[in-house]
Amino acid sequence: MNKIKQLFVKYKEIITYVVFGVLTTLVNFAAFWILSRFLGERLYLLNNAIAWVVSVLFAYITNKLWVFESKSWAPKVVVKESVEFVAARLFSFGVEEGGLLLFVDVLGFGKYSFTVFGFEITGQLIAKVILSVIVVILNYFFSKFVIFAKKNKKKQ
Repeated sequence: MNKIKQLFVKYKEIITYVVFGVLTTLVNFAAFWILSRFLGERLYLLNNAIAWVVSVLFAYITNKLWVFESKSWAPKVVVKESVEFVAARLFSFGVEEGGLLLFVDVLGFGKYSFTVFGFEITGQLIAKVILSVIVVILNYFFSKFVIFAKKNKKKQ
């Protein structure tokens, strides 16, 4: 049991990033799915943009508090972190939006659809899953080495 605890402590940042990354992805997918049902799938880029806003807010709070443990709520710190966080997320959002255009409009993923356990799985959703892997890696890099970098240097 002690060995497991040591491993958790050693890899805590990565473990918590993955856990909250999965939760952020679920928030994003749920918002995207709900918006697609209410606004229609033809507005998939708008649906993705709104889902992105909701998930970035969730991700900033969880990354700040539990992943990178930046506890300061001083206005100077929050403004700096949030501006950098949103800028990095805008970059990865651009990657995701461009990827969706590529997969759906160029490669034709939009014409595929199947049902699993009563839920319709569309080509757009499959494209989002593929792109999510790329986005998670980009976001971790920016968060660890740019946004919360000073915090990480102090820990070492």
